[in-house]
Amino acid sequence: MNGDHSDDNLLIARAFGRPGATASTMVGVTSEGGVWSVTDAEGTSDLEVAWPGGSISERPEIRREVVKLYRTACERLGVPAREEHAPAEGDAKGPHGGGAHGGAAHGSHAHHGADHEPEGEKQFSKVIRESSWSDHSDSEGATFMEDIMRGHGTREDYIDLVAQHYFMYVALEAAAARVLADPAYAAFHPAALVRLPALEEDLEHLIGADWRDRISPVPATEAYVARIDEVAAEGWAAGVIAHHYTRYLGDLSGGQMIAKRVAKQHELDRAGIAFYDFTELGSIPEFKAAYREALDALGPELDEAERERMLDEVRTAYHFNTAVFVDLGKRKREHASASA
Repeated sequence: MNGDHSDDNLLIARAFGRPGATASTMVGVTSEGGVWSVTDAEGTSDLEVAWPGGSISERPEIRREVVKLYRTACERLGVPAREEHAPAEGDAKGPHGGGAHGGAAHGSHAHHGADHEPEGEKQFSKVIRESSWSDHSDSEGATFMEDIMRGHGTREDYIDLVAQHYFMYVALEAAAARVLADPAYAAFHPAALVRLPALEEDLEHLIGADWRDRISPVPATEAYVARIDEVAAEGWAAGVIAHHYTRYLGDLSGGQMIAKRVAKQHELDRAGIAFYDFTELGSIPEFKAAYREALDALGPELDEAERERMLDEVRTAYHFNTAVFVDLGKRKREHASASA
């Protein structure tokens, strides 16, 4: 939502109680509804909107309910819905219409929409995004990360996250330099995308000159790094891109919102959040569009088995990220218990 459909967040906020909203970001989900951080003339505060179809229990259901909120918002505001989310013929409108529980139009993320585009003909970037949607939601929903995104995390929580990023990017950028040096992959990894110098700058500012001696990876980060190293050692370019896509496109999307939240909460300027500063990259939307074009060009070069293997690796990357957040939560609880 925050990366590819940011305008939808604003429509939902304006239609569900905040008509003067000027900015809206989705910051959380529960079984009962979605949570948006909304800015209007009165300031910034959270807006909770109940799921139209009632309580949910499975993460794939989140998308179905968000689509229904978007459609209802469009109806209330008199805005035409995008074709992919327009009601199918015979599908009742409104939050309690006939499509409320995932009928033919909404039962599958990969096959809904008016064009009924066959899977094999879809742009590869779209196939990747759709096939990993629920995995992405799992990652965002991890409690540790959700606390940071909603401004409830401590400064130490943020420092712990930056430290894990450091270990991840040591492996990821070594893998990218090793496998993506081929000019055919130049669009994926320009020099301005490199994050390690910024991470080192952030850690020195947040911890001190001895930061290298004071950080350690959680077990999930160690496993994540080992997997990236394994993929790179194999020389599997599509696998490296799977991890590359998962991390960098996230940094360029939801990561920008995290930076704003953390900067405001902990009074940080560029120092401390340099990791999220992509000024040298130029226009973020333009780069993301070029990145997806590169993915679309890559897809036809891979046979069906290789495409499926790459999609599986994208899901694996998301699962590693979720596991890192879970481990960070465990570490936080252990430290709190030890100091009690």
